[in-house]
Amino acid sequence: MNHSSHAVFSLQVHLVFVTKYRKKVITPPMLQDLEAIFTKILVAWKCTLLEFGGEADHVHLLISYHPNLNLSVLVNNLKSASSRQLRTNYESHLRKFYWKPVFWHRAYYAGSVGHARLETVKRYVENQGF
Repeated sequence: MNHSSHAVFSLQVHLVFVTKYRKKVITPPMLQDLEAIFTKILVAWKCTLLEFGGEADHVHLLISYHPNLNLSVLVNNLKSASSRQLRTNYESHLRKFYWKPVFWHRAYYAGSVGHARLETVKRYVENQGF
């Protein structure tokens, strides 16, 4: 649980970013760099990277975040900053796949994650009252 002056919260989101055109461009060293890049960005946004993994064409992030955060703004920042750093650090590798300065597809997946199952929470809410 996290807290601020007026709230106690436990918010986690599972994010998936895919490479532009689903190209299999992410190498193991790039994956390690992405984890470090995302961790640094998330700390600046007062978030925590709980888990990270990926394959040649996509990455998964499990993030704990503050309720005041606009998730779409965070995602845009994560994707643009990581893309910029990877294109700088791996220019010769990425030039083989992309002639424009791109890396991530503009779409993404975001799924809420919680400790209780949805059915358990529904039952709890239904049973409230007098």
